[in-house]
Amino acid sequence: MERIEHRACCGGWQDVYRHDSPTLSCAMNFAVYLPPQAERGPVPVLYWLSGLTCTEQNFITKAGAQRYAAEHGIAIVAPDTSPRGDGVADDAAYDLGQGAGFYVNATQAPWSAHYRMYDYVVDELPALIEAHFPVTAGRAISGHSMGGHGALVIALRNPRRYRSVSAFSPIVAPTQVQWGEAVFAAYLGADRTAWKQYDSTELVKTSTEKLPLLVDQGEADEFLAAQLKPHLLQAACAATGHPLHLRMHPGYDHSYYFIASFIGEHIAHHAAALRQRSDGS
Repeated sequence: MERIEHRACCGGWQDVYRHDSPTLSCAMNFAVYLPPQAERGPVPVLYWLSGLTCTEQNFITKAGAQRYAAEHGIAIVAPDTSPRGDGVADDAAYDLGQGAGFYVNATQAPWSAHYRMYDYVVDELPALIEAHFPVTAGRAISGHSMGGHGALVIALRNPRRYRSVSAFSPIVAPTQVQWGEAVFAAYLGADRTAWKQYDSTELVKTSTEKLPLLVDQGEADEFLAAQLKPHLLQAACAATGHPLHLRMHPGYDHSYYFIASFIGEHIAHHAAALRQRSDGS
């Protein structure tokens, strides 16, 4: 790994690293915030997954999360949203290719050569973080939009790997909206049954762990009606008894102003879950 940024922040350190990823077959950036408590011993980790067009920079520069992470003694890891590089497949559309990995393992050419963001987030990145940084195996996961979709899917598909999950403005039913249908057809092929493994509304039907889902959604979000459709997740959770706390916020849109307004509450939610699981209560 190569550290390419190192900045003091809220008593801790906001760093960015670059490494060669065998999973993605390219160089990847990820951001790590280590709170001041990490100087005294290992701390738990919140993994943050960003949305379409984002890199590791958007969250660490816009959300204001570091002050809350420092307050609760939690590290935050924010990877880039897709593989990148001259040899990595891309598309002119903003919602396909580089910057739009959708946290899936692509099975179709040319995407399958690099686009394995699901495996990267679930396996490679945590192994790297836990081997090289002062962190525990206590993990939480969250994200925004495409990243909210990724956080929910990854938590639902990996029982007991994450102690809590939350999302801002997630794409909860990608198999039923244009964003997901176009990307899944390209990455996963025409067989729609293969798409269901990356759809939260489908996964809650068979989830073996009833990990509570915290979802915040702005009512003035420009993508609410066409792409996000949180009522579909609400209905799926109600039908299966899966715990969901869906909070609708009047006036808020899809931007980082929304995330910055409530990120402190999300980090407190994850901190409480991490403490409860650690002490067995």
